[in-house]
Amino acid sequence: MANPTAGMLIIGDEILSGRTRDSNGAYLARRLTETGIDLREIRVVPDVEAEIVAALDALRHRYDHVFTSGGIGPTHDDITADAVAKAFGVGIDVREDARALLASNYRNPEMELNAARLRMARIPDGARLIDNPVSKAPGFTIGNVHVMAGVPAVFEAMVESVLPQLTGGTPLKSLSLRVFVPEGEVAGPLAEIAAGAPDVAIGSYPFQRDGRFGCSIVLRSPDPDRLEAVAEKLRAVLKRLGAGEIAESRSG
Repeated sequence: MANPTAGMLIIGDEILSGRTRDSNGAYLARRLTETGIDLREIRVVPDVEAEIVAALDALRHRYDHVFTSGGIGPTHDDITADAVAKAFGVGIDVREDARALLASNYRNPEMELNAARLRMARIPDGARLIDNPVSKAPGFTIGNVHVMAGVPAVFEAMVESVLPQLTGGTPLKSLSLRVFVPEGEVAGPLAEIAAGAPDVAIGSYPFQRDGRFGCSIVLRSPDPDRLEAVAEKLRAVLKRLGAGEIAESRSG
């Protein structure tokens, strides 16, 4: 049976302007791979409601899960929750359980839990809260969409809150072979190996170091035996090409 699929929607002008470098996509991709959920697509959209709604509708109808990052804070441009409510055609308002979680984060909630902070307790009707052990302000899940903060530490904590509730498939294992052989010399034999192993994903990633060209060839498969069998063929090819030392690393 095929693994569940996922898409990610990163929301924020700061990402598109280059002021902030996204790390949440890489974290989510790694954790989903370990869980056996295949991340198929990452989109980035600005803080514009119509664009958030359009992207969200496209992703949630295409994949089993959608994870969003950003736009659920206390400021006027944090419009993700409203956009999600609009996409699902439901109402949104401050919810008492979310308010209580926020209040627990302040010594004097009557004074500190102001109107701006209460924006973070506005939850679409029918959504389930996502735990946030870092700052208490919750994310939420509605349908197959998991809405989370953009701050990396909070995003990562929310991912860890959500993943145990999801059913994954077979985690992918990967094997990387790093050699100082130009990619153009590897390409032909690599294509032949790939054609004979459609069940193993093979990617080549060139690099340059100290004036020398090389490539990292990454093999991915849920089956460790198939992974090793294809890797052995690749090692033989690389040795024939004069690769010398082959640096290997594994994950999964």
